[in-house]
Amino acid sequence: MHKVRRWLPSFLFVLPSMILVGIFVYGFIGQNIVTSLQRVQTRSGRIKAPGGWENYSRLLSDDRYQHAMWNLLVLTVVFVAGTMFFGLLWAFLLEKGVRAESVFRSIFLFPMAVSFIAAGVIWRWLLSPAKGAQAVGLNQLFQMMGMPQLQSSWYSAGRFNMAAMAIPAIWQLSGYIMALFLAGFRGISEDQREAARVDGASEWKLYRHVLFPQLSPIALSALIIVGHMSMKMFDLIYAIAGQSSYTAEVPATLMWAQMFQLNDSTAAAVNATILLVIVAVVVVPYLIYTNRTEKGGRA
Repeated sequence: MHKVRRWLPSFLFVLPSMILVGIFVYGFIGQNIVTSLQRVQTRSGRIKAPGGWENYSRLLSDDRYQHAMWNLLVLTVVFVAGTMFFGLLWAFLLEKGVRAESVFRSIFLFPMAVSFIAAGVIWRWLLSPAKGAQAVGLNQLFQMMGMPQLQSSWYSAGRFNMAAMAIPAIWQLSGYIMALFLAGFRGISEDQREAARVDGASEWKLYRHVLFPQLSPIALSALIIVGHMSMKMFDLIYAIAGQSSYTAEVPATLMWAQMFQLNDSTAAAVNATILLVIVAVVVVPYLIYTNRTEKGGRA
């Protein structure tokens, strides 16, 4: 009875949050899965969704969905690689010690304070595909610099067009990754650095064999964060390419079209469930690994 009295106030304190999460998170996920398995038939007798797992096979075999998944793959690879590279580079440069470090930190972190919608409006102008006399944004800059050969159609054409869409995302999130790596660098004691230098390690070997290995947990966390963000990216693409862009379509924007343009809630639910599974495949192993690591550290 005494033990019950000890944990009962804490349980009652978190109970409202548990109920809200149960209803508005897991309850809606369950409802979405149920909707994705429904059989839908129009009044004219045409089968809109056969029901069950056939709904999933039908969407996975759809050319438009495969195009959206390819765009997502290109976007994710370029976005993750770009943010990791620039984030680590900026953290490395700041960690070496520069004047007015706080100013540079603010400059690199500022894009995070801008919403994806607001950033998308600016980048839509910068990445305008117009060329020649009608060029604006970056294409106009290249023309003014006497390098018209660098003008590009950006996100509006090509099999790898989503690499251009990753540019504004890299600009916006690299500062966040820089902050993670910089915190990791600053968390390594100076004693380890001095010990390596006393043993004759050069600066490159110091970073290669002493500092960088200790940043691996941070790098893994950064990969998971930016990876799952790219899979769910909607607002930036919507702001830049618009709501009806097929060339820049990803599963998240396709879901919008399925729900509000095609009026096909079942296909949208199937799309959402597949996206949830993909994110879970990425995130859940990381959570398990982190939990085991924490338990091992406490032991």
